[in-house]
Amino acid sequence: MRTKRILSASDGIYHCMSRTVNGAALFKEREMEMFRKMLHRVADFSGVEVLTYCMMNNHFHVLVRVPEASSVSDTELIRRYRMLYPKPTVYQAASAERIAQELKSNGPDAATIRAQLLARMGDISAFMKTLKQRFSTWFNKTHQRFGPLWSDRFKSVLVEGKGNALQTMAAYIDLNPVRAGLVNDPKDYRFCGYAEAVSGQKKAVAALKFITAGLYECSDTDALQSYRCMLFGKGGAPKAGTSQFNRAQAIHVLEEEAGKLPPHILLRCRIRYFSEGAVLGSREFINSHLEKWQHSTRQKHRSKPRQIQSQASEPLVALKGLRGPGYL
Repeated sequence: MRTKRILSASDGIYHCMSRTVNGAALFKEREMEMFRKMLHRVADFSGVEVLTYCMMNNHFHVLVRVPEASSVSDTELIRRYRMLYPKPTVYQAASAERIAQELKSNGPDAATIRAQLLARMGDISAFMKTLKQRFSTWFNKTHQRFGPLWSDRFKSVLVEGKGNALQTMAAYIDLNPVRAGLVNDPKDYRFCGYAEAVSGQKKAVAALKFITAGLYECSDTDALQSYRCMLFGKGGAPKAGTSQFNRAQAIHVLEEEAGKLPPHILLRCRIRYFSEGAVLGSREFINSHLEKWQHSTRQKHRSKPRQIQSQASEPLVALKGLRGPGYL
């Protein structure tokens, strides 16, 4: 008999995990990249906040915050629905347009459509079901396979939304690649929430602020330093005769660096700007090329230069930011 999930009556935080059939190592970089994009899209659709996550070759962990139910406007419902289909087929585009028209005109099916969409939002089970089903469909089609991809229903743990419990769970998730021996430092593993935060992803940094302080009032730098100290403090503490970092490494991060990454290391963690960015340089240099690039790419909307958050005296700026949520 399945154990009934423990759910929060209001604002709840959950650690969810799912493993492949027989624990087979099916996922490589391409699959992990696709999973990360789908994770952020489904989270946006579902109205949940990804606090951190880690994608491994045969399983994934995700720590999400499900806020209390609130009213959602028809405009927001339509936006969220379209988030699920960034490259819609003809049928999907027509379906989205039909839904939009029905809601705007408050037609006979509007109430049913609202109820069906809202039932998939603000619910951890619906969120995980949508995420796993969409990824399974893509994976099976891409690899010309059929049948179940995941071994069983996902596991979930309701986590206290503050203090040591929340911090320990977040650290446990982000330290997965270190425990597996894939990297010596979680910032070097692209497919986890901490690496996204180090790379400058705003939502990932905001999540660290919530984890470390329970508030969003501290600075980005303080949040990154505090979380890094927490990772190495918890990861360097022996447990059952083992530890995730050696003592010297933990002491160096905690005492000598105080959790602060040097500017050149931060810049290296954001290296995708050197290959994904159309223009890279000072803000003045970017502005001098902005109109020409806009015209050559025939973009309808004016692109906004994005500063790479570094501590250099003259911060670098990139034109053409990351191509979607979850990218480094």
